[in-house]
Order: sequence, then structure tokens, then C-alpha cells
Amino acid sequence: MIAAGLATHFVHSEKLEDLEKQLLNLNTGDESAVRAVIEEFSTDVQLDQESILNKLSTIDKCFSAETVEEILKALDSEVSVDGNQWIAPVLKSMRRSSPTGLKITLRSVREGRKQSLQECLKKEFGLTMNILRSVITGDVYEGIRALSIDKDNAPKWSPATVEEVKNEDIDRVFEPFTSGHELQVPSDDSNRWSGKHEHTVYAKSSQ
Repeated sequence: MIAAGLATHFVHSEKLEDLEKQLLNLNTGDESAVRAVIEEFSTDVQLDQESILNKLSTIDKCFSAETVEEILKALDSEVSVDGNQWIAPVLKSMRRSSPTGLKITLRSVREGRKQSLQECLKKEFGLTMNILRSVITGDVYEGIRALSIDKDNAPKWSPATVEEVKNEDIDRVFEPFTSGHELQVPSDDSNRWSGKHEHTVYAKSSQ
């Protein structure tokens, strides 16, 4: 999590209660003060030798391709290289997945890099609604059938291959809703938390 940039500090579980007490005693949302307390309790961690993040050069090489088809082809060309045994289960998982789902996911991730949180939330809401409405395919329900209902683990995707998925169909799934039907995300700061403990429900309940 830290190496991927999704977390900033690692604190052992047995220290969490003491850390929480120290943070509450600060009675401030000042970033430098909070960071100093967390760093007092945090432990330096390093990646395991087998961590997938040690394969970033290969991951970047393969997943920088423009299309799902090209990504699969790139992974195929790397799977036999010494040290790339991890690619085989990745390929197996991708090839078992919905071809339409793969293309939707790739486009959403690529678009999300340049979108704000509000734009991403609205887009993901629209995608979810269109997928559940089976706008272009009923793959989501076929996946549920195969994995959770019949449990035959043999979904019959439609279309069956990534090559058969039409770009114009993917465009339809990404069509934005009208303003009256899109996800309503607050655009002002009236619902934003100040960062101070005394403004939380926890402080109010202890009074």
C-alpha cells in the first residue's frame, strides 16, 4: 500500500490505540502536527522480494498498450521470460473475464487519470446503471449466474471475445446521463468536514 502510494505510514496494530489517544489529545487538524505524531508510532517497511510491485517495469511495458487486445498480446510475449511466472495467472484471469467488461474497465481507468473525483463518481454511477440495465450486454448477470447461482464457473459472454466487442457499443455505455438523472455530487464545502475532532459525531457523543 505504501509503495503504491495508497498509504503514507505503517503502524503495528498493537500501537493503534495509543496512536489514536495521542491524535485525540492534539485537538488540532494541523497537518504537520498530525504527521509528527503518526511518524512517532510508524515503522519503516520494505517490499517483499516477491511483491508484484517489483515487476513494475514489465507491468508498465505490457499495460501501456492502447487496447485490451494489445495488452493481452504483450503479456503473452512476456510470460515465457524467466521470472515472469506471475503473468500466467493474470492472463488466465483476464481471459476468463467478460471481454466487454475488460474494455469498459480499461477505458474508465484511462479516462479517470484526467478527471476530477466528482467527474469519476458521476461516470462510475452512469456506467453501473448502464451495465445493470444491460444496455449492450447482459454479461454482469451471466457472471452472477456462473459464479453465484449455478456455480458452473463457465460464463457464456456476449460477445465471446475482445475482438468482437464494438467500440461504438462501449461508447454507448459511457454516454452521460442528463442532468436530472446523473449522480448528484455536492459541489460546495457545506458538507466538508473541517478535520477537527470537536466537529465530529464522536466528540458530541462524549459530551
